[in-house]
Amino acid sequence: MIDLIYVEKAIKAHPRTRAILERFANKTVIECDRYTEIFNPAGQNFRLQKQRPALILARKQEGWVLPAPPEYRIAAGRNFYFSHMLNCLYDCRYCFLQGMYRSANYVLFVNYEDFVTAIEAVADSAATPAWFCSGYDCDSLALEPVTRFAEYFVPAFAELDNAFLELRTKSTQIRDILRYAPLSNVVTAFSFTPDRVARELEHRTPSVSKRLDAIAKLQQAGWAVGLRFDPLIYTAQFRAQYQQLFQQIFTRLNPQTLHSVSLGVFRLPKGYFRTLVKLYPEERLFAAPLEERDGMISYRADLEAEMRDYCEQELLKYLPRESFFPCYPESGGKAHAG
Repeated sequence: MIDLIYVEKAIKAHPRTRAILERFANKTVIECDRYTEIFNPAGQNFRLQKQRPALILARKQEGWVLPAPPEYRIAAGRNFYFSHMLNCLYDCRYCFLQGMYRSANYVLFVNYEDFVTAIEAVADSAATPAWFCSGYDCDSLALEPVTRFAEYFVPAFAELDNAFLELRTKSTQIRDILRYAPLSNVVTAFSFTPDRVARELEHRTPSVSKRLDAIAKLQQAGWAVGLRFDPLIYTAQFRAQYQQLFQQIFTRLNPQTLHSVSLGVFRLPKGYFRTLVKLYPEERLFAAPLEERDGMISYRADLEAEMRDYCEQELLKYLPRESFFPCYPESGGKAHAG
């Protein structure tokens, strides 16, 4: 529930701003000069704000498209990400955003046109295709009824011959995608953890079964879909839990029609991890068998390897190897081709 909306004065007349405010006609609206006045100050309580975040409508001034971190590559060749939004509707305990940002408020950059212009420039700058991921600083689709992000960007990518889009999500908000004929250069990638893990750690997210319902609808309509098992979460029962998850998924979905399936591990920068522990000192996830390696907090090396090996072995019972892509440092950042 959004009760309070901040609006940068410079974009209060932008058509997208006006359309959003019309959908929140009875909410409190406060003007500001820059979103950073609200979003960046120290001393904010992320955990408290997460209960009722405000929405901040702003203009992205620069850096519309950025190179993707090596471990976040989703394709061979050129990989980039762009963030039309900062922060997420969902409340996943392992999410790095809680350690990176001081505020839990949502920042929505309404100048979509500038993002597309930057994407076009990158796509046209070389002969090889470029991949653009939209789910790095937010969930791509979770706030679709407010942002109308897919409604704008999916048809925009229909005009781009040298660009691919990944919409990474845990959401079932696929209505605006299904309005269009399927595009070969747009992939909706759904993230999963086992049911019990999702219930305990992925607060406010749709259930695994509801995500599978959304995938089935997209596949039936001819859209490309990917699966992301990232991050792997350790429990004493992880073998049984992941085996059950894979069985549940591939009983519903035809693995031969999936665009790609990737596997990633739990890793947080040391500073982010410390912030999360302060926010949620009672969280059992942070009492797991973790260790620091190269400034990152992750599961103990032997457990991480055991989880990766087991899940890879189980996935390959269902998948052709060419559809499977490990996304962890030891894999060399292997990425799937478009």
